[in-house]
Formats: sequence, structure tokens, C-alpha cells
Amino acid sequence: MPATPLPLRTPATSPGDPSRAAATAVAVAVAVALDVAVVVGFAAAGRSSHAESGDVAGVLGTAWPFLAAAAAGWLVTRAWRAPTRVRPTGVVVWAAAWGLGLALRGLSGDGLAAPFVAVSAVVLAAGLVGWRAVATALSAVRRRRARRPTSVPAPRR
Repeated sequence: MPATPLPLRTPATSPGDPSRAAATAVAVAVAVALDVAVVVGFAAAGRSSHAESGDVAGVLGTAWPFLAAAAAGWLVTRAWRAPTRVRPTGVVVWAAAWGLGLALRGLSGDGLAAPFVAVSAVVLAAGLVGWRAVATALSAVRRRRARRPTSVPAPRR
């Protein structure tokens, strides 16, 4: 069973506890913000590397198919239930953002050159799955540290 990063339920909170709902809302908001940042950053970097305008409208025009597709991935996985999980959330959001995003991009008349298809797969995977993997690792470290005693008594002789 994979480790769940950023645990949303702690011994001090119950399912109906308002502090749990607030923690869940914050985790979802942060996850959405990170996913949007990854996709918009990908679009901005791509436009910059091709000497295209970096204005907001241009970046969002490039990003919209991937943002819409990532949103579809969120809906399919009900990502708000476990927004920081690598699997299935991160993998499905990435697969949707990439596959459906490319389809929407192609349908809107933009190019789908093979190098772009390959680069977009790698960059979106690194970003959309990568931040979740980092969150999982950090959460595991926090859990291990929380289980350790804060001080170890000296051995008696």
C-alpha cells in the first residue's frame, strides 16, 4: 500500500471535525495551484524557447488544452479526495493532461510535431507526478520523525 502524503486525518481530528475540512480544502487548493503552475510553466517555457510572446493571453492560449485536460483528470480520479497521491491521482492527471491535452491542441489547429509530443510527455510527467512524489517523500520523513522519541535516555550502568 503506497504511503499517503500530507495525511488529511490525524488522531486529533474526526471525519466531521471542521479543522479536518479546512485541512482538506487547503490541500486541494495547494494541489490545484501546483498543477496549474506546472501546466502554465510548461506553456510559458515552450513559448519562450520558440521566441514567442510571453504575454498572459499567449501563455494561456497555449496552456488551455492542457489545463482543461488536467481538470478532466481531476474529475476522473476525484482528485480532491487524495490530491497529493502519486497513484492514481498524479498518474491519471498527467495522462489526461498529456493525451487529452494533445488531442484538444490538435483539434484547435495547433501543431503536434513529434518532438513536442515527446517533450510535453516528459515535462508534464516530471511536473504533475514529480511534485506529488516529493510530497510523498517529505510526508514519509515527517511521519518517521514523529514516531521517534525526542530524547533517548542514557543507558544505565
